[in-house]
Amino acid sequence: MNIAETTPVLQVDGLVKHFPVSRGLIRRKVIGMVRAVEGVSFEIARGETLALVGESGCGKSTTGRLVLRLMDPTAGSVRFKGEEIATLDKNALRRLRRHMQIIFQDPYASLNPRMTVGEILAEPMAVHDLHTEAERATRVRELLDVVGLLPEHARRYPHQFSGGQRQRIGIARALAVNPDLIVCDEPVSALDVSIQAQIVNLLQNLQQRFGLSYLFIAHDLAVVKHISDRVAVMYLGQLVEIAGKRDLYDRPLHPYTQALLSAIPRPDPSVRKERVLLAGDVPSPFAPPPGCRFHTRCIHAQPRCRQEQPELRDAGNGHRVACHFYETLPKPPAASTEGSLGKLPERLAAFEAAKAARIG
Repeated sequence: MNIAETTPVLQVDGLVKHFPVSRGLIRRKVIGMVRAVEGVSFEIARGETLALVGESGCGKSTTGRLVLRLMDPTAGSVRFKGEEIATLDKNALRRLRRHMQIIFQDPYASLNPRMTVGEILAEPMAVHDLHTEAERATRVRELLDVVGLLPEHARRYPHQFSGGQRQRIGIARALAVNPDLIVCDEPVSALDVSIQAQIVNLLQNLQQRFGLSYLFIAHDLAVVKHISDRVAVMYLGQLVEIAGKRDLYDRPLHPYTQALLSAIPRPDPSVRKERVLLAGDVPSPFAPPPGCRFHTRCIHAQPRCRQEQPELRDAGNGHRVACHFYETLPKPPAASTEGSLGKLPERLAAFEAAKAARIG
């Protein structure tokens, strides 16, 4: 096996993003910084899906945009296939962009309403000067078939499609230039449950077919369980835990992760469960608390937590956690991982059977 095959597709080290806050008539006086992302580090192997989860406003989407250089980082390193991209100039970055794509959260806002689907899918190829015009038309038909749409859909406009179909178009656009890495920024959160199951299965099939790597950003841990290989939990701009999917769901070590998993609804209302309830609200990233950022809501917080920021420590088997006292925390209640999607394969099979019955 050569070095290129063993090098991670993406390596992020100490990623930081601060947004200045200004005041005054012409906004010249900077009064502070919003610390959106603070020292985030992770890597993604070839063909792997790393899920980035956390509450709204914790910095997940900002991290995804920093990875793609859609915004410039304040500090830190982002290496794509071993090449540092955080300092690339515009021309070099543009050449690299075809290998890194994104699927946006809102399928209604992410497609140009003035362009046909065929024009939307051909545009990335034209930007990167790939193929002739005739070859692009052929490629558009291939992409539509890959995501489960029909060739005649290329002549239609985005408003003529449902939300799930629009997201399929967004996925096809991301695939148009044969990328190695796709950032999926909450790609199913705006869709109905039955459509979520179809899109998740489509993403998994495409990954197996084309060897794609995903950074899957989400807040629904039930969806994350079905698509991820590893899970990174983010709180107030920092990673608090990262582990393999099975290890994290079976053995969550950080109090915040335990609370997230306990909030997943059980499909059987007759089954009682014990919730881990968090006190208070998420602090402002403009003035994050000292020490552990989670200590203001943690029932296990001790004086050390208020003074010293914990580092991500190895807990064995690739499991890392940023908690001073994770070894002594009580065992959390068993987590339900089916959530609103239930078991995705069974839900999707039932949906397709019902659809076939209606058509018949």
